[in-house]
Amino acid sequence: MAERASIAPFRAFIESEALSCDRTTGVFGVFILKISVMSMRRASAVAITTGAVLSAGVLTTPAQAAAVPAPSIVAKGGFVMNNGTGKTLFGKAADTRRATGSTTKILTARVVLAQPNLNLDAKVTVQKAYSDYIVANTASSARLIVGDKVTVRQLLYGLMLPSGCDAAYALADKFGSGSTRAKRVKSFIGKMNTTAKSLGMNNSHFDSFDGIGNGSNYSTPRELTKLASSAMKYSQFRTIVKTKSTKQKVTTKSGGYRYMSWANTNNLLGTYTGAIGVKTGSGPQAKYCLVFAATRGSKTVIGTVLTSSSSANRTADAKKLMDYGFKK
Repeated sequence: MAERASIAPFRAFIESEALSCDRTTGVFGVFILKISVMSMRRASAVAITTGAVLSAGVLTTPAQAAAVPAPSIVAKGGFVMNNGTGKTLFGKAADTRRATGSTTKILTARVVLAQPNLNLDAKVTVQKAYSDYIVANTASSARLIVGDKVTVRQLLYGLMLPSGCDAAYALADKFGSGSTRAKRVKSFIGKMNTTAKSLGMNNSHFDSFDGIGNGSNYSTPRELTKLASSAMKYSQFRTIVKTKSTKQKVTTKSGGYRYMSWANTNNLLGTYTGAIGVKTGSGPQAKYCLVFAATRGSKTVIGTVLTSSSSANRTADAKKLMDYGFKK
């Protein structure tokens, strides 16, 4: 109403002048009146609209328009970054040490893939010690059968898809150094910690090849993400962790063959657009963990959630962090 009041004198002036012209010039004066009143109405409308917009605070800056609310996750620790630039996109207790569960197996695979002159088709004979270990620890298994001969590549699938602790044991036994199995396993775990340090994981320590720790197996969301980012540089690792399921032909003790079928425990694959990995984890101390990655267009986000409350919640947490990461 203030805007209308402010132009009232202008209206009166136009009308008086136009009527004056009408007396002397006839139709021309009426034409002038109509044009003037129309222009006045447009100016009034613009003034009213502008005033309403400003008073309502609708106009925002580009920074305000681009603001994305930070996600809320159930997990006690979380982290996500741009894998291409290394830029941190979100963190929740990102540098707090927590048990890692089977996400430890990312490091197991990373150590194997970094071996000089690695032959992925080299065969490893499954030992009874591996199956005994599964039974003794009620551990997740690739269901390897004693006496079968499996390749290193197949062991990596058995390690990362069904989270086989027997496959982890076999790899540690194969790639550790020493005259006894115990010494080889100790050597391999030493390689794991050396690799972690070389990656700048100074807030991490590993005392097992599979995450079944002895009280000193821990990392942080930030450092597990750093580890996964490093592992994803290996093409074989990328191929394995994005695989939903596989059927592998292995040689039996008698020289025949059998097929081993493994499904990936990572529910993100096939349920989240662009998901490409990486590894689940769980355990009495670790609760529910997930190291995740996804690519959309030219952008890849990668991250970790540790100590979530359930399998469903760790997946939901990861999806929230990836959604947020793609918007940032």
